[in-house]
Amino acid sequence: MIEVKNLTKLYGNKRAVNDLSFTINSGEVVGFLGPNGAGKSTTMNIITGYLSSTSGSVSVCGIDVLDDPMAAKRHIGYLPEIPPVYPDMTVAEYLDFVYELKGVKGTSKKKHLGEICEIVGISHVRDRVIKNLSKGYRQRTGLAMALVGNPDVLILDEPTVGLDPIQIIEIRNVIKELGRQRTVVLSTHILSEVEAICERVLVINNGSIVANDSPENLSADVSGEHKFVVRVAGPQDAVQAIIRASEGIRMAEFLGEHEKNSCDFVVESDPAVDVRKPLFYSLAKAGYPILMLKPMDMSLEDIFVKLTHSETVKKGAK
Repeated sequence: MIEVKNLTKLYGNKRAVNDLSFTINSGEVVGFLGPNGAGKSTTMNIITGYLSSTSGSVSVCGIDVLDDPMAAKRHIGYLPEIPPVYPDMTVAEYLDFVYELKGVKGTSKKKHLGEICEIVGISHVRDRVIKNLSKGYRQRTGLAMALVGNPDVLILDEPTVGLDPIQIIEIRNVIKELGRQRTVVLSTHILSEVEAICERVLVINNGSIVANDSPENLSADVSGEHKFVVRVAGPQDAVQAIIRASEGIRMAEFLGEHEKNSCDFVVESDPAVDVRKPLFYSLAKAGYPILMLKPMDMSLEDIFVKLTHSETVKKGAK
């Protein structure tokens, strides 16, 4: 759906993007993260056709953005950090203007815009002037603008910045619903949003990709550990012996009794072995049911800090 190959962007002697390559597949919801000045916004502006690259290529739905920008942009809905709405227009007037500006064809304007307003939850404010709306509803109007023309790809830059917690949850739910039928690239500094919405995370720092994986896999890769906590109903010694004897288990240490007649253990496993099934069968066979099993993952915030800080330190040490 989006293919970036050897992308480089220079501003004079400043290398904002450095030989960047990645692919985002159809139907994925991907978080695009990076500290300020990392090259994130530059990359997004090149993908959407707002900037040209110094070298390399970007294709959207198989169309090279540089060779045929108009055709590529028909597949893209872009919401910048500050929604480009006209405050003196009503919501309906603004969306009508965007529809005409994009040259949407093959669909009833009234039906199309009505469906978009339903999706983002602004049907009841369509006749209100945009400057009189709350920031949350202005943000929803910007999101509606990005959806005009029913694009295959949505690129959202800080879509919840400045919103209150209730508004953030509402916009987050809208984005999750949109991700069921479209490819979504979400850039944000609110890492809990990425954990809640995104299937995969791209982390950029100093113009280069430093991580590209699911949040779960990044946690294991960055920490170098594969640990989880398991709670089992049964006596400590017997349960611990069974866990330690199971395939792929490296370590099992007793944590304590946090529920009556049960034991908690921290367990480390071999990264190459999925230990859940053999562990379940071994304990079930002995009559000791698993009451809880949860990974001891690093948070996305911890991962982000470790990746970007270590890369910055390396660069400064050169």
